[in-house]
Amino acid sequence: MSAHAGGPATAAPGPGPRPARRLVRTVTVVASCLALVAAAVVVGVRALGQEPTVTLLANWTGPDQKNFRRAVIEPFERKYRIHVDYQGSNAESQVLGADVEAGTPPDVVVLTGPGELADYARQKHLVPLDGLVDRDEFGTSWATPLADGHVYWFPLKADLKSIVWYPADVGGQQRRQAVHDPAQWCLGMGSGATSGWPGTDWIEDILLQRYGPDVYARWARGDLPWGSKQVRDAWTTWYGLVGAGGDEALLRRALKTPYRSASEPVGATPRGCTLEHQASFIRNQPVWQHAEGRYEPSAQLIFGAPANRAWEVSGDLVALLHDTPQAKQLIRYLASAEAQRAWTTQESGLSVHAGVEPAPGEAGSDWHRSLARALRDEGATHCFDASDAMPPAVRDAFAEATIEFLAHPTHLDALLRSLDTLSDSPGLTWVPSVCSAP
Repeated sequence: MSAHAGGPATAAPGPGPRPARRLVRTVTVVASCLALVAAAVVVGVRALGQEPTVTLLANWTGPDQKNFRRAVIEPFERKYRIHVDYQGSNAESQVLGADVEAGTPPDVVVLTGPGELADYARQKHLVPLDGLVDRDEFGTSWATPLADGHVYWFPLKADLKSIVWYPADVGGQQRRQAVHDPAQWCLGMGSGATSGWPGTDWIEDILLQRYGPDVYARWARGDLPWGSKQVRDAWTTWYGLVGAGGDEALLRRALKTPYRSASEPVGATPRGCTLEHQASFIRNQPVWQHAEGRYEPSAQLIFGAPANRAWEVSGDLVALLHDTPQAKQLIRYLASAEAQRAWTTQESGLSVHAGVEPAPGEAGSDWHRSLARALRDEGATHCFDASDAMPPAVRDAFAEATIEFLAHPTHLDALLRSLDTLSDSPGLTWVPSVCSAP
């Protein structure tokens, strides 16, 4: 029983407990009826279109979608009285393309590819974010101005990619021996319509660590041929590390395994693999949680470099397709430190917002805070995932080529010639910048 405004609650008058129970039942029934009426009013208002609604398409499904709803969407709805009609899809590029062609695109979209977004901006499907988002809160590799000077996207969630995961009980000497054993690499190339991208991550990171951000950026902009010595060397180095075209059992495992299942052999007895070259999000997989997964920079582990030349990074990028008041309000909110902090606090992702730098004593896992600091390290260069920054046709062909190369390494020259021909096609949109200088 709650206290009254003037002081402590008093007992209801009456000869005994029966009237009190009757009163409780009456109050409960009335309260329930009022709740039902309130819910009916909310549904009715939405049905009549009187509550502002914003449509949002993103790639989060399952637990990620639940976390996103709880941490980000629901607080926004409560605060601004704007309903978010959320659609999560693992094939969001295809869904968005179909919606745009039908003339029914969502108000706001979250995509992983700046190259894809740049193409939509060129076709005038995106609304510039000038006045809605402060680009200084993120940085040029995250909120990239296009040739027209406008910024069309910003990151809601970021990930670090130039890392290798290993179980906590695998020592340094064991890791350095495992690097040279293809059987010790956990590799799964499957990802539905986007299968092959784990291979592109490998090749991109090798190029970045061996030749530096300038060469990497030239290639990602379409200015360095696929047949160049540097790019070709990245492919053949990957070949040697993972045993492309070699052991049939390893090859079959890599080609048939979905990327989310690649680390399952870590939990087997005996272990089937001990190292995984994968982005920071993979740490939330149960097998890595059970193994207390730790990470080492790929530059140190694979190449013996004393420090990273640069980090490869990726992100889930937010863009605006409809210039409505409620859509713009959602954009402002998603770009705010409040929303970005709520998302990263759940350890569902990391934020690069200038106002969300993790403090040393902040609650959370050590590995999560460590990754966040690496993403925010002002002394390092951060380069966006090159294939995600490429035009969609080139990105998709690159992913398919990694699968072909894994099975048939002798096809490399033909694959690189084909990618060069495609990259020279007229009408492609290339992102002007993918790396941020320290």
